[in-house]
Amino acid sequence: MHLNRICLSLLSLIFIMVSCDSNRVYDVYKSVPNAWHKDSITSFKINPPDSINPYNLFVNLRNTNAYKYNNLFLIVEMAFPHGKTVTDTLEYRMADPSGKLLGTGFTDVKENKLWYKEGVVFKESGEYTVSIQHAMRENGKVNGVVELEGITDVGFRIEKPQNK
Repeated sequence: MHLNRICLSLLSLIFIMVSCDSNRVYDVYKSVPNAWHKDSITSFKINPPDSINPYNLFVNLRNTNAYKYNNLFLIVEMAFPHGKTVTDTLEYRMADPSGKLLGTGFTDVKENKLWYKEGVVFKESGEYTVSIQHAMRENGKVNGVVELEGITDVGFRIEKPQNK
């Protein structure tokens, strides 16, 4: 009986926290099995709510202490409904100078909300596809990191800009 009350309280708290996120338009995560292979592309199909308002775009990552780098390089590609494609190579800081992982979370799993684009207006109606893959290299090595350990989930998020 006591356990049921605790579970119900936890579920209520989670519901309240999620429902308070009024800026969220799209927020989806996909799991990375074991390690993120350099050729593995995580894709998200998006139908924006309108073609008038600006939105902020984020790459979301969950990582564990098994992530051993201070930074992260990603290749993010956005394919527009009518064939145009925009590709960006992005670098994010994942740890402070002492090596402590950045991000939020109380356990060894950290969540990182990484800026991708600000004030984007989805002018074309239809389905957009956002594809994300890592482009990590170790210092002094030509070939990329084949199996990137420590990344557990890759996500993509669209938000309404916060009112200032």
